[in-house]
Amino acid sequence: MAVPISFKPAPVDPRLELMKQLEAAPKEHAEALLELFRTLQTAHDKGILGLAHGLIGGKDVIAAELGKGMKSEEGIAGIRNAIAMARILGSLDPDVLQKIADGFGETVAAASAEKEPPGMWEIFKRATSKDARRGMSFGLRMLSALGRATQK
Repeated sequence: MAVPISFKPAPVDPRLELMKQLEAAPKEHAEALLELFRTLQTAHDKGILGLAHGLIGGKDVIAAELGKGMKSEEGIAGIRNAIAMARILGSLDPDVLQKIADGFGETVAAASAEKEPPGMWEIFKRATSKDARRGMSFGLRMLSALGRATQK
């Protein structure tokens, strides 16, 4: 009959393996560690670490105050307004907004280059241009929508 071989594995201490990895880390990750130390020093110099420490230490007080604020009518209205604004911004075409932003930049540059304010005839010509009429139409549509929204 066969005799069983006795085998007793050596106990493994997971902390020893972690210590070995920790000892090897400065050699393997020296550049990353130096960058981390520089980042930490900058955060310390600018007061960011102190701020983070205060936020973490005061998390219960901060959470309680936020909870109180969110329960108020103003807090609820603020959240609802933020959601409504997000919906409005989400419905806008980014390409159109980019064109509007570019147009504002060009308009400000042109207006600041004018030495004298335009005369009445020049203002009339600008107001009756195709682009100005399109802009006024858009503005009037927005005012109409605002009027409809404020009806009781």
